[in-house]
Amino acid sequence: MKAQRGIKQILIKFLFTFCFIFTAVSPLYADIYMYIDKDGVTHFTNVPTSTAGDYRVYIRERPKRISKTYSSKKYDNYIAEASQRHGVSFSLLKAIIKAESDFNPQAVSKKGALGLMQIMPQNLKSLQIADPFDPWENIMGGTQYFKKLLKRFNGNHSLSLAAYNAGPTAVDFYKSIPPIRETENYVEKVMKYYYSFKHQ
Repeated sequence: MKAQRGIKQILIKFLFTFCFIFTAVSPLYADIYMYIDKDGVTHFTNVPTSTAGDYRVYIRERPKRISKTYSSKKYDNYIAEASQRHGVSFSLLKAIIKAESDFNPQAVSKKGALGLMQIMPQNLKSLQIADPFDPWENIMGGTQYFKKLLKRFNGNHSLSLAAYNAGPTAVDFYKSIPPIRETENYVEKVMKYYYSFKHQ
């Protein structure tokens, strides 16, 4: 009996080690189930069968959340082209994109803003954007819109950024950055990114 028990323990350790190694190198995530049959032999599997008996979860695998990061330099050529075409600072445009979408061309906000520069759907036609998720179209259209805001607010970066976030009407009404926490934080964030990109 002692010898049999020892063999079983060795077998269990071997199976456990095998399962651990398998799950460590496997790109998939799956629970590991254990079943002890009528002869007292312990079985491990990640695919329990309904006819094999009473399997129970032995190790529950939890997939790690993959946070996708986007290159901050991937769209530099498009940003440079938009900067030259519309006469807007390259570093400022890049800072807006960083704050708006963190360089994710597929970004969609809770309010429905789309793409790299988070263009609202109602502005797509006037900015001649057929596909808001196309990086080049989005950057060109967004830069065109921001240029209009710069002209409207006499080149004042802070007011133009506030208008980009809260709308030009709100800035006109207050004749300054609107006292809206989101807008105040937005202007501060973009300006911080702007100085960072400017000195890179």
